[in-house]
Amino acid sequence: MKKYDIMSDKAQNFINPQRIEQTLRFAYFKAQDKDYLRATLHKANAMNGLNTEQATALLLNQDEEITEEIFSLAAKVKSAYYGNRIVLFAPLYLSNYCVNHCLYCPYHQQNKHIERHKMSQEEIKAEVIALQDMGHKRLALELGEDEQNNPLEYVLESIDTIYGIHHKAGAIRRVNVNIAATTIENYKRLHEAKIGTYILFQETYNKASYERLHPQGPKADYAYHTEAMDRAMQAGIEDVGLGVLFGLNSYAYEFAALLDHAAHLEKCYGAGPHTISVPRLRNADGINAKSYKNALPDDIFLKIIALLRLSVPYTGLIISTREPEAIRLKALELGISQISGGSKTSVGGYAKKEAPQNAQFEVADHRTLDEVVGWLMENGHIPSFCTACYGKGRQGEDFMEICKKRQIHNFCTPNALLTLAEYLNNYASPEVKAIGKAMFAKELSRMSASRQALLTKRLSKAEAGTVEFL
Repeated sequence: MKKYDIMSDKAQNFINPQRIEQTLRFAYFKAQDKDYLRATLHKANAMNGLNTEQATALLLNQDEEITEEIFSLAAKVKSAYYGNRIVLFAPLYLSNYCVNHCLYCPYHQQNKHIERHKMSQEEIKAEVIALQDMGHKRLALELGEDEQNNPLEYVLESIDTIYGIHHKAGAIRRVNVNIAATTIENYKRLHEAKIGTYILFQETYNKASYERLHPQGPKADYAYHTEAMDRAMQAGIEDVGLGVLFGLNSYAYEFAALLDHAAHLEKCYGAGPHTISVPRLRNADGINAKSYKNALPDDIFLKIIALLRLSVPYTGLIISTREPEAIRLKALELGISQISGGSKTSVGGYAKKEAPQNAQFEVADHRTLDEVVGWLMENGHIPSFCTACYGKGRQGEDFMEICKKRQIHNFCTPNALLTLAEYLNNYASPEVKAIGKAMFAKELSRMSASRQALLTKRLSKAEAGTVEFL
């Protein structure tokens, strides 16, 4: 039996099965103790986070009154840390060649009928121009694990291509990367390529489930995969993004392990995860999500989002177009700070009129980016295409220090408005422009006279095509 050790870089120690089972037993017991739950909510109200045991007890409680208090407090904490701005991004699938045998993914090596494709640099250029013409400034690169077809050199060349494309008013300012676990040396090369956040979903933290779902391929090595974020941060990558695929295993186990992972990174490297994603298992080519007994219902899903916001208030929470509009709207209120818009989950899906038959999963929100931008504003959110922290060096510990003091909105709200002005001037429909004009007047009225003057001066430059971030 291995001992739990938050400072260890060995998966068996910082994601310790005995520790998690003990946490769940404690949480099941305390979930019935209303005095304990109220004391925990009182602690959460200080907005400094919750530990794994406290958050899991709140998750497992079934008292509707407590749940409503969780939701109300999550909205309060989200507002205090992130205000009403929502960052927008899009996934870009480069290749669906993969040598792994992941049972829940249509890209698995045994799937012989899915259309396989690896984009050339010219095809990537066409995809990026299509994304730029929508108004996107931030991408998340996705591709399968295949050393022959998708070597790191291909990823690095693609990043260089993306950063080098300037089309009309468009430019991609931040490339986040979601690739398979790799070596410290390779993470150093990604860092040198000026990536934004390195993202890697754990899929499931339960080792037995993990090994059953990944029977063959490099990804079958649970420890190597789980320890990837340690290697990335040791290589100099300051911003990393965690996530589990809810539906593969018990949600309570995944939630507790996810928080233990976040606490481990915070303790060891001075900065917890920059983002946490909350994807749910969806139908795909040959994949029936309903056949998985751990499918996550909407009410528990939203509760998890709210409790993540209370537990790690400084972390950006991401929801994708896996979720329909109604769920995304509720999730925004409870803690989500980043969403995708106008997304395609197929290789070459943006530039081609007919979507290729190689999507990784079914999208539930099919709206265009312009429709999503208008919808956000109609619901009181500022759509943000900001990448200022990346350009200004506010990353890792530096970002966390500002964010934990709840001062990041002093930069983010003005910068969000600057990038919204850029979007409205260059990409928005007339209807969305009108909504944006009203939002600007409202947001400016909330600012001090000096901040209004500074922002008004920079807004005129943004409308002319030059964004000067704070």
